[in-house]
Amino acid sequence: MQVSRESWFQRTAGLSFVVALGLSFTPALHAQLGWEGETGVFVTPFAYTASAPGQKLHPVVAYHYFNGGPIVGQFQEISTEVGIGKRFELGYTHEFHSFGDDPALSFLWQNGFEIFNAKVNLVPENSHGKLWVPAISIGTMVRGNVRNGGNYMEESNPALGSGKTDGDVYLVASKIIPQIFKKVPVILSGGVRATNAELWGMSGNAPNWSAEGFVAVAFIFTGPKKSSIILGSEAAQQPHHPMDFPTLNIPTTLTYCARIVPSPKHQLNIDFGIAQIAGQVEPTINLQARHQFGAQVTYGF
Repeated sequence: MQVSRESWFQRTAGLSFVVALGLSFTPALHAQLGWEGETGVFVTPFAYTASAPGQKLHPVVAYHYFNGGPIVGQFQEISTEVGIGKRFELGYTHEFHSFGDDPALSFLWQNGFEIFNAKVNLVPENSHGKLWVPAISIGTMVRGNVRNGGNYMEESNPALGSGKTDGDVYLVASKIIPQIFKKVPVILSGGVRATNAELWGMSGNAPNWSAEGFVAVAFIFTGPKKSSIILGSEAAQQPHHPMDFPTLNIPTTLTYCARIVPSPKHQLNIDFGIAQIAGQVEPTINLQARHQFGAQVTYGF
């Protein structure tokens, strides 16, 4: 009986330690903004919000860069996000676009557009003291003045109609699982979004609304001087065809990314990543955007 009690105590103490270790990374995860300004990984959202302990309003700003290749061009974004209380966030992002240099295709990617986002956390992580409960949130994206792909074609020919606005509504669950690997917590996140956007508006609208899934996994490592290094990957389904281009086939987006949190004292995060966007979308068309570099810097006040 004595051996059994000691064994039980050691297991319980060990589990409590790794749970505390995993939760200690939560503020750093919450502070990072994704590509469109919401709290997230690289291109997919987390269920967490841009909240901070003891703050009713928590502002966060970010700069994003993505090299879409010689045809699509380059994208830069400036994001502002505000965490409201513990469960809400609102944000605005402006996207700037630099043209590619292919005379046959690059004109389909025009100037940047506006992105508005909102998220509400429905279920907090570990709700009611249950360590298996993930954070669950619902969110939305609204993009205005989108002039890429089929949107540009329709703007050039008013008889076709108009497609300047698109959006997403998503449901996402995220969970830190500290007990899989010793001292290396794992983050799992996934959900589904209803969308009529192609590649988050970077390729304009899709012809119809559709339900697309997304998942992410990341591993948290302790770096030098109490820094954190988070290595992860994402997969995000896309509508199969952009509006007015029914023969083009857009694949699932894959990313491989690294996040550096230099110090727990400052809410500064730096992201680097490679995204597989779109290559041979048709036998005669290669968009040359299959291994593209992106970077993000986020700072919370």
